[in-house]
Amino acid sequence: MATTDQIAALRRAPDTTGAPSSDFDLNPTIVLPEGRKLRPAGVLAAFKPGRDGLDLILTKRSSRLKHHPGQIAFPGGKVDPGDADETAAALREAHEEVALDPAQVEVLGTLPPHETVTGFLVTPVIGLVHGDFTPVPEPGEVDEVFMVPYAHVTDPARYSVQGRRWRGQRRLYYTAPFGPYYIWGATARMLRGLADRVQP
Repeated sequence: MATTDQIAALRRAPDTTGAPSSDFDLNPTIVLPEGRKLRPAGVLAAFKPGRDGLDLILTKRSSRLKHHPGQIAFPGGKVDPGDADETAAALREAHEEVALDPAQVEVLGTLPPHETVTGFLVTPVIGLVHGDFTPVPEPGEVDEVFMVPYAHVTDPARYSVQGRRWRGQRRLYYTAPFGPYYIWGATARMLRGLADRVQP
């Protein structure tokens, strides 16, 4: 698929109808706590032109972090008091984590929010990066920044369901491994939702 076609598909994605997703989608037997309060967050699914089409920017979280050390993630985080909304939070965090200038990002829209097992309601923000961008990982939060081809993350066939024990129960989740990078959990689930929207 040509880069122009990929961009056109991404532009259509936010307008495609779809329900919110959840880490519990594949696990209907897990009982959610009543009265739970979810914290709003935003993550940036930023695509930049590469040699063979668009590439998605992902991070490998620092192994020193308390939460989700070493996991593959979008740049992003919780909405802070100074953020206007989830999109502002995603852009701010991407600037802090990988040195992506918000002025370089054309926001194409958002996907339905995703509830995580850690109590966040995460809004995926779809963005297109313009101009040159050289990622600079923030040492305290990010061990590595890497690119994954659009063709990989938007192909539903790349995703499989795996499982492991979690809080005494078997928990199922999506995975979409890419080379040495094990993309799974909430990140894979949100990307799977994007794949559903961009495929013809």
